[in-house]
Amino acid sequence: MNEPCTQCQTRETSKDTVKETAKSGITFGCALAMIISYTTWHSIGWAIFHGMLSWLYVIYFILRY
Repeated sequence: MNEPCTQCQTRETSKDTVKETAKSGITFGCALAMIISYTTWHSIGWAIFHGMLSWLYVIYFILRY
């Protein structure tokens, strides 16, 4: 009688899926920003800085160029 309900288990699984997706999205955004930055400016320093900005730099680049 003290078993967790299936609805609670489903919620936990959904939360884990969202966390996994967010982690991979952030990593992809960082890599994309660094690649765009390096091909545009040919500078490792700027690529690292823009990688830290991640999706902000990608969106800025799309709007600007």
